[in-house]
Amino acid sequence: MKPRFHCATAIAAHSAMALPPGAARHVQVLRLQPGDALTLFDGSGGEYAATIERMGRSEVTVQVTARAAIEREAPRAVHLAIGMPANERMDWLVEKATELGVASIQPLMTAHGVLRLAGERADKKRAHWQAIAIAACEQCGRNRVPLVHPVRALAGWIDSPPIDDAERFVLSLAEGAHGLREIRDGAAADGLRGACVLSGPEGGLSAAEESDAIVRGFAPLSLGPRVLRAETAALAALVWLAHP
Repeated sequence: MKPRFHCATAIAAHSAMALPPGAARHVQVLRLQPGDALTLFDGSGGEYAATIERMGRSEVTVQVTARAAIEREAPRAVHLAIGMPANERMDWLVEKATELGVASIQPLMTAHGVLRLAGERADKKRAHWQAIAIAACEQCGRNRVPLVHPVRALAGWIDSPPIDDAERFVLSLAEGAHGLREIRDGAAADGLRGACVLSGPEGGLSAAEESDAIVRGFAPLSLGPRVLRAETAALAALVWLAHP
């Protein structure tokens, strides 16, 4: 597989272009040379074949050839709203969710969550997670980068419609919650186009948060009899719902 690089600027077939700084540094780290082939994508869909023309101390120029209308997206768009887990677990979750086809990720501060972010620190964390999503797309072959939204408090986020035309679910351990197979089979029959899944941090959502979500139209969704880690639960729901 040819090396793949994301370009934040638009790419045009049959043209020369200088790679953005991040991609140029990556090319140099990999010790690629003029004449080497690579693949570029800008996140708008499809990918481009390119060849390195010139390498300077900090600049890499490539010749872009043909565009291939290749998509590797999941059959169904699933958006994850995550009560942020602590330490490096959110990094891991963003990476794996991107590989598995998530459409977007909404980091949330919740009652039981230990991670509290605001201002510049929140902006830096969001940029960090977005970079992780881009790197995961480069690795796994996706040509559309999932958006990592700005960090928000659950109470404010849940009052506005999270995702248009997407059925809403909240992961729940309560009795009477719908099973994943039941939801997926019903979604296939009804032609569900998208889903938004709300998942808590370590310790889950509080009883009040879960109740508020249900009142606002989030159907309680069970992942079975076992209690999963926060990041495992979100990914399990993603896989089941994104791939009917």
